[in-house]
Amino acid sequence: MTAEGTEICNKGVQNLHLLYIFCSTEDNVFRLSIVFLFLQGQADFFIYCCGLSSFLASVNFCCLNYSFDLILQASGVTVNDEVIKVFNDMKVRKSSTPEEIKKRKKAVLFCLSDDKKQIIVEESKQILVGDIGDTVEDPYTAFVKLLPLNDCRYALYDATYETKESKKEDLVFIFWAPESAPLKSKMIYASSKDAIKKKFTGIKHEWQVNGLDDIKDRSTLGEKLGGNVVVSLEGKPL
Repeated sequence: MTAEGTEICNKGVQNLHLLYIFCSTEDNVFRLSIVFLFLQGQADFFIYCCGLSSFLASVNFCCLNYSFDLILQASGVTVNDEVIKVFNDMKVRKSSTPEEIKKRKKAVLFCLSDDKKQIIVEESKQILVGDIGDTVEDPYTAFVKLLPLNDCRYALYDATYETKESKKEDLVFIFWAPESAPLKSKMIYASSKDAIKKKFTGIKHEWQVNGLDDIKDRSTLGEKLGGNVVVSLEGKPL
């Protein structure tokens, strides 16, 4: 624990039970020291940032009242079978009839179930290949509009893009965590992310997005896909 964290713990903790948890992602996106001080079933939830957190970057220290169960409920989150089926259908690019191609998902959102125990496919939050040119003019813009402004989500987006040499298609796993989302939601979605990532084997591109300013310009995704060699995305020049 850092010196600052130790100092926090040493202040006014008599007759309290202490639990210290260190959290870090595999790709070192963020690292947090978390201290829970329990008293009569309630917890003062102290977050001390030990490193950069893209969704808590502006927070040095905060104190909130939460139930311990609410904070740690994400530890047992499972992934619904339908989520895995959607991923496999999007990942496998086999020969299909025109009608089958139209039913392929171009983009889809995933959310936590109401009881926060499962990651599920969010109802009606998808774009089909057959929608493009019919009810959807630009799939990328339509996808951005699916994202809720005040809550977190996971998403898969099947990007079609061109480099200076060839045309390509790649799946992108997106963790949407807008700054306007409740802190509790950010924490639960962040701690549950590995559960869904482990099911999405072979994904080459992962993107954490913290607001519309980070995603509304398609050139940002173009950079994620291949840097300055990408010249267009969904038929639109970058």
